[in-house]
Amino acid sequence: MNVLAKQVRMRSNCPVSYALDFFGDKWTLLIIRDLALEQKRFYKDFQGSKEGIATNILSDRLKKLENVGIVRSAVYEQKKTQKEYFLTQKGKDLIPILLEMMVWSFKYNNELNVTEEFIQKIKTNRAEVIKYFLSQLDGE
Repeated sequence: MNVLAKQVRMRSNCPVSYALDFFGDKWTLLIIRDLALEQKRFYKDFQGSKEGIATNILSDRLKKLENVGIVRSAVYEQKKTQKEYFLTQKGKDLIPILLEMMVWSFKYNNELNVTEEFIQKIKTNRAEVIKYFLSQLDGE
């Protein structure tokens, strides 16, 4: 059994189930979205998201994401009492999944807060879109 399997209780050896063991609830994916696509870094930034995550859930999910190696935290140099959160490489590898979820969502509801042009860009030049979001994270 690998180290991550010890940290997360796996329900089966199915690849889809394995992924859901890490980020199978909406709050976890929204935190990853905020880090990856909206460049949020601080606890209060996540609290300000339009979905309205409760503080206890936010704290729990950030700890869970750190424990499984998707997120890392560091003391914020300009204010030592604050933590700053970052995606690890494992977390950055979820960006293509988030983009595909956006494409799927737009296909079934084109009134969402995303432009058709952006969706077309994902479809036609996915690598460029991924590269753009990764470049936004490189300043870490």
